[in-house]
Amino acid sequence: MFNRQPKQEKIIAEYVMQNKESFYRLAYSYVQNRDDALDIVQDSIQKAITAGTLKDIQAVKSWFYRIVVNTSLDFLRRRKKVTVLDDTTIQLHSPSHEDHYHDMDLEQALNSLPIQYRSVVVLRYFEDLKIEDVAEILELNINTAKTRLYKALKILRDQMNDLHLEEVRHNG
Repeated sequence: MFNRQPKQEKIIAEYVMQNKESFYRLAYSYVQNRDDALDIVQDSIQKAITAGTLKDIQAVKSWFYRIVVNTSLDFLRRRKKVTVLDDTTIQLHSPSHEDHYHDMDLEQALNSLPIQYRSVVVLRYFEDLKIEDVAEILELNINTAKTRLYKALKILRDQMNDLHLEEVRHNG
């Protein structure tokens, strides 16, 4: 259990503390509940401290993101609820974050995406991670991550177009 060097533990703790808002935002994007997101981050920290699975200290970013994603998915499996993104709350907890979309149609479209597509979109665009990092965090081949992102964007585009056409018909 204590096979990790104290220096490595310190690096992990510092990294997590410096980026706790991002991890909270990520967890919240999965569960849409403040308390549950905080619990997920706390559980993730506990798992990171006790896991001893970090082989390369340079990979701490993707390693801890993976822990948060997996802990969030485990939580959702246990609770059987899958919802993503409450933009107002995300912005409240991240004043430095510059995304200001207030498009309820987009939020609904994101919520309707299957989890494997939603995860790629959230990590790539809301956490602003490179596709290589997304693939590593989700333990996917990079081509699989690119394909899922492409499919997710196509689904979102189609849904947004359908909503727009329906709105034009309704208002026209």
